[in-house]
Amino acid sequence: MEFAIILPVLVFIFFGIIEFGLIMNSYIVIQSASREGARVGIVGGTDGDILNFVYSAASNLDRNRITVNINPNEGARKSGDTLTVEVRYDYNILMPIIRNILGGNIRLRAKTSMRVE
Repeated sequence: MEFAIILPVLVFIFFGIIEFGLIMNSYIVIQSASREGARVGIVGGTDGDILNFVYSAASNLDRNRITVNINPNEGARKSGDTLTVEVRYDYNILMPIIRNILGGNIRLRAKTSMRVE
């Protein structure tokens, strides 16, 4: 009887830990993708090159839910400027119970700024 009372709580905690791990994995991936994009941009890469590197670094994520913001754009970039690459990802919560509690999606954001060489 006691096991029947505590089992739903344990299952909820277990799935919450799994969901949190998946969210953290997605955040680490977009953080790495923004860093890779900024590295390409500071050594003379075009905005297209930056986008390609960001998308390839985040290849295990859904590309349709990734938004990349590059500031300044390639026409306005010059040596000594600060290049900022921001990657946003709308993470879709997988577990139905947790989705009902948190509201479906979580927006993850990673931003990297580096000086243009």
